[in-house]
Amino acid sequence: MGTCSENRKSVPELFGSSVFNDDVMQERLPKDVYRSLRKTIDEGKDLDLNVANAVANAMKDWAVEKGATHYTHWFQPLNGITAEKHDSFISPTSDGRVIMQFSGKELIKGEPDASSFPSGGLRATFEARGYTAWDPTSYAFVKGDSLYIPTAFCSYSGEVLDKKTPLLRSMEDLNVQALRILRLFGDQKAKRVITTVGPEQEYFLVDKALYDQRPDLRFTGRTLFGAKAPKGQELEDHYFGAIKPRVAAFMKDLDEELWKLGILAKTKHNEVAPAQHELAPIFTTTNIATDHNQLTMETMKNVAAKHGLVCLLHEKPFDGVNGSGKHNNWSISTDTGKNLLDPGKEPAKNTQFLLFLAAIIKGVDEYQDLLRISVASAGNDHRLGANEAPPAIISMFLGDELSAILESIEYDAPYVGAQQKKLETGVHVLPDLAMDTTDRNRTSPFAFTGNKFEFRMLGSAISISCPNIMLNTIAAEELRQFADKLEGSANLESDVRTLVRQVMQEHKRIIFNGDGYSEAWTQEAARRGLLNLRTTVDALPRYLDKKNVDLFTSHKIYTEAEMEARYETIMEEYCKTLNIEALTMSEMTRQDILLSVSGYVASLAKSVAAQRTVCAGLPCAAETALIKKLSGLLDQAYEKVEALDTLLADGKAESHNVLTSATYYKDTIIPAMEALRAVVDQMEVHVSSKYWPYPTYGDLMFKV
Repeated sequence: MGTCSENRKSVPELFGSSVFNDDVMQERLPKDVYRSLRKTIDEGKDLDLNVANAVANAMKDWAVEKGATHYTHWFQPLNGITAEKHDSFISPTSDGRVIMQFSGKELIKGEPDASSFPSGGLRATFEARGYTAWDPTSYAFVKGDSLYIPTAFCSYSGEVLDKKTPLLRSMEDLNVQALRILRLFGDQKAKRVITTVGPEQEYFLVDKALYDQRPDLRFTGRTLFGAKAPKGQELEDHYFGAIKPRVAAFMKDLDEELWKLGILAKTKHNEVAPAQHELAPIFTTTNIATDHNQLTMETMKNVAAKHGLVCLLHEKPFDGVNGSGKHNNWSISTDTGKNLLDPGKEPAKNTQFLLFLAAIIKGVDEYQDLLRISVASAGNDHRLGANEAPPAIISMFLGDELSAILESIEYDAPYVGAQQKKLETGVHVLPDLAMDTTDRNRTSPFAFTGNKFEFRMLGSAISISCPNIMLNTIAAEELRQFADKLEGSANLESDVRTLVRQVMQEHKRIIFNGDGYSEAWTQEAARRGLLNLRTTVDALPRYLDKKNVDLFTSHKIYTEAEMEARYETIMEEYCKTLNIEALTMSEMTRQDILLSVSGYVASLAKSVAAQRTVCAGLPCAAETALIKKLSGLLDQAYEKVEALDTLLADGKAESHNVLTSATYYKDTIIPAMEALRAVVDQMEVHVSSKYWPYPTYGDLMFKV
C-alpha cells in the first residue's frame, strides 16, 4: 500500500509516479539519446547500444531512488500469466565493496530458462537456454524493490515462446496495410496506424478466511460443489448498486496502486452477481493495454489480500449466477489522432470508414473460428452461451443505422439518413437528451459501439494478447486484399462502393442485431452456416486448418511450428485444468463430505434411538425420512466418486495424442464430475450447517 505522503498526493501527481515514462526520460536522458530512443519507439528504428547504455544508467538511477535494489525482465510466456526473474544491481569492487550498476546489455537481453515454461514441444528439457528482449514501446516501472522491464521471450533457436512478440508483429503488420489504404485516400500525414484497446475487467471478491476453507477455490479458482443460496441475482439489486464499505476501500486502494503504475483505471461498479464487480480503463495502445491488464489482474489479487479478501478471476466461480468476462474494446487510430472506426456525422458519405468497416465484416466472417479459438479455455467453456455472456457463435452487431447504410450499398439504393431524436424527460428541471441513432446490444459477441468494436467473449482470466493478435492479423489480411484491388484505381469512390457491395453480398450472414441469447438465433445461425463451436475441444483443432496456417505464416506472425506449439499448449492446459478439478472433487468428497454427512446421519440415528427410549412408540418420522434420504445420497455419492476415480485412472486420460485426451475429458470426465456434483449439492441442502464442512454460497457471496 502507499505511504502517507503518497496518499496525500493529488491524482495527477500520483499517476505514473512509479513509471519510467516519457516525462522521466526527457528529464533524465541527454537530448540526443532521448531523440534516438523516441525514434525507436515511434518509428521502429533499431536501437543503438550506446543509447541503450545511457538509458540503462538513467533507468537504474531513477529506480534506485524509488527504492529498487533489483531488476527483472518481465515477460508473458504461453501459460497466459507473467514471469519474472530478479537480479540485483550490485556489482563487486576491488576493495570488497559493491556498487549499483546496470548496463545496456543487461537492459536489452536477459536469459531465463526456456525449458520450464510451456512450449508445446518446441523445447525439450535439456534445451534450456532462452532470451528476453527489451520492449522499449512499453514503459519500465518500479514495483516493490524491483525495476520491471517489459520484454519479449524466445528460445535459443529463435522460436517465439511468448504472447508479446506475435502481438507486436500483428500491430506492425496492420500498420503497413492500413497505411496503404490511407494513402489511397490522400492521407500523407499519418506515419503510423495503431490499434488501441480498453479491456473491461470483471471479478469477484470473497472473504479470505472463507476462501481458505474451500479446497476447490484454493486449487482451481472456482467452486466445484455448492448448492444455490436462497438469494442470488434474481432481484437485480447488486448491479450498479451502492458499493459496500469494505469493497469501496479495496477499490480506492486498487485505483491508487494502478495509477502509480500509469494504468488508466477509470470506472468501477458492482456487476450483476452478488460479490461481483468491474473495473474499466481508458483505452491505450494494444501492447501497453495488454501489459496493463496483466498488471491489473495481479494488483487486484495483491490489494485484495491486504484487505482480507481474495479476488477471483475464474470465468465461473459460482454456479447459478453470472460468471466474469473481459470486454475487449478494440479500435484503429492514426498517430495524427484520427479514429479510423469513427463513422463521423455522415457515415453514408464516409467512404474510408465504410471500407475499413467492410474489411472487418469480411474478416470476422472468414475467420470466425479464429476469434472463437482466441477465447477458448476450460473456464470460459462454462460461461459462453450460458445466457449471461455472448453465445459461442460469432456474429457482429452493427445497429440499425450502419446496417441500413450497408444495405443501401448492397442493393444500390438511396439511403435516407436517420433523424436524431430527443428523449423528452417530461420534467422541466431535467434536460431533454439527444438519442443515439442506434441501441446497444449486450448479447452480441462482437458489437460496434460508436467508434470501436467490443469483443465480449473473453474470459476474465485470459490474457488479451491472443484475441488482439487475431483481430489485428485478420484486419491486416483484409486490408491487404483491398489495397491490392484498389491501388491504381481510376475511380476510387466507385470502386470502393463496388467492393463494399461485394462484401455485403458474400458476408452479411455474420451481421445479427437481435437477441444472441435466444434459441431462435442458434437455429438461425445454423441456417446461415455460422459455426457453433461450443467448447475448447470443438474449436481448437480448427486452429491448424490450412487457411489459418496460411494467414499467420504469410503475415509472419507465427511459423507453422509455433502454431502447432500453441495448439498443444492450450490443449494440454485444458486437460491439466480438468484433471486438477476432478482430483480436487474426489479428495473433497472422500476426505470431508462423505464423513461429514455420515456423521450427521449417525447423530440423527442416535437422536431417534434416544427419543424412542424415553418415549416408547415415538415415530420420529422427520428424522427417519431424513436418515433414509441422506443414506441413499451417501451411497450415490460414493458410487459417483468411485466412478470418477476409475475414469481418471483410465489410460485414455493420459493419451499421447492431446486431442484424444482432451476429448476424453470433455465427453467422459466432465459428465462424471457433473453427476457427482449433483448428488453432493443435494446433500448440502439437507445437512445441518454445523456438519457441512465448507462455507456455503450464501457465506461466500454475502459476507464481504
